Amino acid sequence: MILMVAVDGNNGMLFNKRRQSQDRALRDRILALTAQSRLWVNHYTEKQFAQDGQIAGHLNVDDDFINEAAPGEYCFVENIPTSQYEKWVEQIILFKWNRKYPSDFFFDIDLTSGAWHLISTEDFSGCSHDKITMEVYTREIQESN
Repeated sequence: MILMVAVDGNNGMLFNKRRQSQDRALRDRILALTAQSRLWVNHYTEKQFAQDGQIAGHLNVDDDFINEAAPGEYCFVENIPTSQYEKWVEQIILFKWNRKYPSDFFFDIDLTSGAWHLISTEDFSGCSHDKITMEVYTREIQESN
């Protein structure tokens, strides 16, 4: 699976069980990146896409979505821990708000462990943020002998 996560400057995702921020341009970017695949979200995240009428045909909603996603399919994660699923993650796409917000829930995969490699970075303008940075991480899959 390919994880997509929006984080602040401290890798924060939520504060008081609410997303820190949302952005229409980010949702458009996510829908464009996932257009040829499935995009899995839970009901909490579905509400974010529904507010702009952006429900796409490739959006799959299930509260157990992270267990449903197949290899090559995308999961946009906002409010669940991800480290327990790391062994199934092929790629991580972080969308960084480039600000620090109050946070009490954080992205919990250590991208500095040496297992993950930054392969691309792109800045784009959001609707609520002047700059959103998209970082794409991948890792080498160890083949068993």
